[in-house]
Amino acid sequence: MASLRRSLRSLLQREDEEVQNPITMSDQEILEKVYATHLPSDTKLDADSLFTIVDIILRGSTCIVDNVLEGNHETPKCVDEKLPQATFTSPLRTLKEISSEMCCKTPGDDIAHKTTMTILNLLSDYSWEAKAILTLAAFALEYGEFWWLSQLQPNDELAKSVAILKRVSALTKPAALREHFLDIYEINNMIKAAMEVIEAVFELQKLTSYDAVDVPALAHAVDLIPVGVYWAIITIAACVTQIDCLTTDSEQRQELSYFGQKTRIVLAKLKKMIFICEQQIEEIRSYGRLMELLRTPSEIVEVFKVLIFSRDGPQELFDGATKQMVDIDVLRMKHLFLFISTLDITEPEISILFPIYEFIKTNNQYKIVWIPIVEEWNDQLRKKFEILKSKMPWYVVEHFGSVAGYKYIREEWHFRKKPMVVVLNPQGKVLNTDAFHLIQVQGMKAFPFTATSGTRIDTKIDSSSNWIGTVVCNIHPTIDLWIKERKYIFLFGGNDSAWTRRFTKYATDLVQEPILKKAKISIELFYVDEDRSLLRRFWSGIESLFAPQAYKTVEAVPEEIQKMISFKNEGGWVLFIKGASLVLSGHGPTILKTVAEFERWKESMLKNGFELAVKEYHEKVKTYHEMVTRSSLR
Repeated sequence: MASLRRSLRSLLQREDEEVQNPITMSDQEILEKVYATHLPSDTKLDADSLFTIVDIILRGSTCIVDNVLEGNHETPKCVDEKLPQATFTSPLRTLKEISSEMCCKTPGDDIAHKTTMTILNLLSDYSWEAKAILTLAAFALEYGEFWWLSQLQPNDELAKSVAILKRVSALTKPAALREHFLDIYEINNMIKAAMEVIEAVFELQKLTSYDAVDVPALAHAVDLIPVGVYWAIITIAACVTQIDCLTTDSEQRQELSYFGQKTRIVLAKLKKMIFICEQQIEEIRSYGRLMELLRTPSEIVEVFKVLIFSRDGPQELFDGATKQMVDIDVLRMKHLFLFISTLDITEPEISILFPIYEFIKTNNQYKIVWIPIVEEWNDQLRKKFEILKSKMPWYVVEHFGSVAGYKYIREEWHFRKKPMVVVLNPQGKVLNTDAFHLIQVQGMKAFPFTATSGTRIDTKIDSSSNWIGTVVCNIHPTIDLWIKERKYIFLFGGNDSAWTRRFTKYATDLVQEPILKKAKISIELFYVDEDRSLLRRFWSGIESLFAPQAYKTVEAVPEEIQKMISFKNEGGWVLFIKGASLVLSGHGPTILKTVAEFERWKESMLKNGFELAVKEYHEKVKTYHEMVTRSSLR
């Protein structure tokens, strides 16, 4: 294995002989080159302890430089006293190898790149953060000693002698400081920036222990880490070259400004990625806390805080009655009706809650809170929110900041952009995950809208036609009147305007048939799609009946309800009822043909009655239609 790695390193080095300039390389190009050097093995390094030592050395050194540049030559106390693990052993041999690769290089961006690739090949066995901190440690050995000697040499003969060999005075004498002031200042800042990049790499690397499925930002983070390591190492290599130039009185200089600029950009990207990852991780933790809290609730305000508000955001409610912001403590020990909706909520849907509000105004144990669900706010949505808020006399959430809460509402309470009402008791226990339809159909008769309140409706819903009343009653005054009068009603709709026109024509012809008038059979037509609000409430009622929790007392969802759900996106559909009882339901072609061909089942009507005749003929048409459809698919 070792020989294979040496062969790969040699190959990579030969490929890189045509040296590239990092200034012209994109992050993707750098990433590809850097990844080619990465052959991690089980090589061990206590990177955290090494970072602690290097941090002490370089923070102390850069602090000395800052003081010297300011004209203060006293030895400063620049670092906190931190200690590495007692078992830590310095990887001195590796540090010397890295140091030898960096020193005595000709200035040039391309040379800095080549030096960086050589170091990465040398450290191919190590993790990303280890590569960076080893390189920084190799630099710290020299840089720390250099500035330490600058402090010791006036009073220590040994230090003074070593300082002469190291040419410390080339930078520390007053004349040298004046001449190289800007260069020294730039190097010092570059080192600080490289340290910050490596610190960010360490921080981000620790976050990669989380599952990328739960923390999507990590998918990008794993590519940003090698790029950050590359720019930290090349910055250090460029600083070594510049220091060599200054201490040897070379006329050449290493241009550092681009490396400084790039390091700042990379650091900003790393910090942003850390912030995003930490946010996503906090969302996971918050979601876990919320799940646990709602499994074992103890107090409604604590549940509400985690469900609705971000940890650092405002935690207030708008009181629609007083038009003032109030503390969420007003909800303590109260029964809550959480009215959850998008901003597409209609005035009729809002008005459903007014009888409840009027009733609980004198009963301080119950409160209504509107929770608007908006994925991304803008000025237009904010204006719409203010208009809707002004129509509500109850409490309103203005700052829904909990991502975990939004996820919980979607995943656990199955919010699908249609208005819902979640009922909670004063301990925060959920008593009904959606009482909206119950309120819509039963009104205050079902107060306080717990799951047990709903059994009064549920027990009426069986495989017969009794479910009709729960869907069509109370959605329009005219329909309510026709139902009381036990009239036949064609409720119809669909997204095919041509079908709608044809059905309206044939159904109107049927209504006006003299034979029906003679038999005192009264049929009314109601086009549901004409009123978008009514249409929405109609399908909301159908779908709420389709939900399994609506069927505590029956074995299966009635077939007719399933059939109606399948008609929702058809070109045309019809629900034919008498009073609150179902006669039949059908989709476009079959029901249109049935109504249009009255003459073919008129005799059957005279013999068997209107309802039986229309059902039998519709069944024949439907059977023939299904047979033709199956045949065409073969």
